[in-house]
Amino acid sequence: MSNATKTNFKLEILLSTMNRDSLDFLVKLFPNGSYENYNLLIINQTTKDCLLTSKHSNIRVINSFVKGLTNSRNLALENAIGPICLIADDDVIYHSNFEDVIIKSFETNTETDVITFKMKDFEDRDFKMYTSSKWHNLESLKQVNSVTITFKLNSINAKNITFNTNFGLGATFKTADEYIFLRDCLKANLKLWFQSDYILFHDFNSSGRASGSDRLVFARSAVFYKYHGFKGYLKLVHYLFLIKQKEFITSKEFFRKFKVGLRGISTYKKLLKSGQETQ
Repeated sequence: MSNATKTNFKLEILLSTMNRDSLDFLVKLFPNGSYENYNLLIINQTTKDCLLTSKHSNIRVINSFVKGLTNSRNLALENAIGPICLIADDDVIYHSNFEDVIIKSFETNTETDVITFKMKDFEDRDFKMYTSSKWHNLESLKQVNSVTITFKLNSINAKNITFNTNFGLGATFKTADEYIFLRDCLKANLKLWFQSDYILFHDFNSSGRASGSDRLVFARSAVFYKYHGFKGYLKLVHYLFLIKQKEFITSKEFFRKFKVGLRGISTYKKLLKSGQETQ
């Protein structure tokens, strides 16, 4: 039975994808290919000659001609209707009981506005070193992957929280969109909880793994400056030492990566000066 015919419609999946003209890609995402059993809002960033449609009342589609992952996320937020929403991408595989886990977590933690979960890689290994369930703080937010974020839609809308379009894939700074989103939630005095349960599987080699890449050094340096001001320069140096110790970069690369980070800070400062960013 489709969720669209249920009276207890509770979860809506806000899924970002690109250049789709068929719902067939959903089969691999859901247990036993059962995508028709879930409520989805699909944002398909595409061109006018590659449009996606749905004949299912519980699967809504918006074809967008604007690029950028955070633009997709924000369009989903504008059009979401589910009491509880799950951020989603098209490269995950959901655990067989993911919906029940999410709904039960909100029913158990009634005062919570945002709940994040765990995920595994495709080899059934923990994606990260997770802790037990706990309230989130600024430090724990750094460990969250966007596809494990769920929230009460009314709570997010009441505080006018959206994704920062200067960050994320396709933006000037190609990471940290989920981190900034969650920090904005904390700043707005929402209650954020980490639930130590798995809801999905994801490829180990995700976009956030390449810690020593130019794009991530560039973007994370901007984040350092956004939240720490002048101390962001020291944060950059500390970060480079950490990733050198982990052998993500070599000693010979250190100074070049430092200059990449300086460019990231400089670019961010220009956005600040133009009013496109705030600290």
